[in-house]
Amino acid sequence: MNYLRTCTLCMALFALSAHADSQSEINHLLAFVAQTSCTYERNGSFHNGREAVAHIKKKYRYFADDIKSAEDFIHYSASKSTFSGKHYTIHCPEQKPIKSQTWLLNELTRYRHSLKAK
Repeated sequence: MNYLRTCTLCMALFALSAHADSQSEINHLLAFVAQTSCTYERNGSFHNGREAVAHIKKKYRYFADDIKSAEDFIHYSASKSTFSGKHYTIHCPEQKPIKSQTWLLNELTRYRHSLKAK
């Protein structure tokens, strides 16, 4: 019985830790979008970073029950239109446009590597 309680407690602590890590990654991605000099294209209209974050946060709240990781956050909240199915595109100065999903996954990878380097 004691072993079972210990295992259950360890699993709960691991789940809380994983959630905290995911939340810090999501917070980083939101800050990354808000501070970008790139333009977020959504269904043919263009938005600065702050405007994009406002929209992404709305979708994040809507899909919160489905989001368990930063990758889920990108998939559900920041990659394509729920209505049209069109992918969001990022336009950065002197670069080819890129799908927001790719752009954010690249930043997530960079962020994770920076944490490991500390």
